[in-house]
Amino acid sequence: MKVDLHDRLEAVGAAAWDGLLARSALRSPFLSWIWQHRWARTFADDRRLEIRTVVDDAGRLVGILPLYEAEPGIWRILGGVDISDYLDLIVEAGREEEVWMALLVPRAATEATWDLHAVPAASSTVTTLPRLVADQGGEVAVAVEERCPILSLPASWETYLAGLSGKHRHELTRKLRRMEREAPGVRATSVGERDAVQERLGDFLRLHRRSRVGKAKFMDERMEIFFREIGGEFAAQQMLRLWFLEAESGPMASFITLEWDGTVGLYNSGFEPSRAALSPGLVLLTHLIRDAIARGKTRFDFLRGEERYKYEFGPTPEDVYQVRLA
Repeated sequence: MKVDLHDRLEAVGAAAWDGLLARSALRSPFLSWIWQHRWARTFADDRRLEIRTVVDDAGRLVGILPLYEAEPGIWRILGGVDISDYLDLIVEAGREEEVWMALLVPRAATEATWDLHAVPAASSTVTTLPRLVADQGGEVAVAVEERCPILSLPASWETYLAGLSGKHRHELTRKLRRMEREAPGVRATSVGERDAVQERLGDFLRLHRRSRVGKAKFMDERMEIFFREIGGEFAAQQMLRLWFLEAESGPMASFITLEWDGTVGLYNSGFEPSRAALSPGLVLLTHLIRDAIARGKTRFDFLRGEERYKYEFGPTPEDVYQVRLA
């Protein structure tokens, strides 16, 4: 195994990067070339980068650990924990342990801290890396950072409804009927083509900023640039959709969803505060889940955060970890 250190993503290139991601067990969109490259350009242009690549004896790229210096001596995976729900070593499936072993050899000669966030529970970074570090006499701290509520989707909407608790099924039905009664003509729409996404992203951004004060602060000028770039490029690859709950007066709620490996991920949201009493976000979510089932998707991932409304749909939480190597 050969480990090389680069100070820019272009040293790896989009084709090699995404080719390795396609052979990995975690094909998270947050680890794609588009996401990582655009994030680094937008938010880390003044930070040091360390892109560590691992090549096997046959000259095959089998691992990428893309890090940036968040603080002096503290390195994190590119993507930013505030906007990236799953981050990890990009590694060919089945070769996780040998790639981590190769990466740990040059790291032993440094005093740097690797502070790895948003790592899924099933990752070798959680299950294997701590043992490898301990065998070398190093220190590693592993802690649950957050949880992602996840739905395993059945083959039909009727089966899904039957699987909900009586309370949640009753509440969902009640809110749908109230919307129909008090806002007749409301409909759910979605766009997934690049031009359409770019055209309607402004509607999403407006609702997002109006939702809460914290969201308005989050969606600053740099973040909007990032969202507009990612929105268009992911849509071009059929990895992103924009959803709206439309009324005659304009959209009442909106979601951005990401799609990968049979999964629909609920990435971000916005709603019209003046219509909050009608639960427009929850009503729109019902349409998203029903559409995912109709299209044969197998998972609906609410992504990081355990907001109460997510659990009204009956998901199971999965842990996401922080792994810190000192």
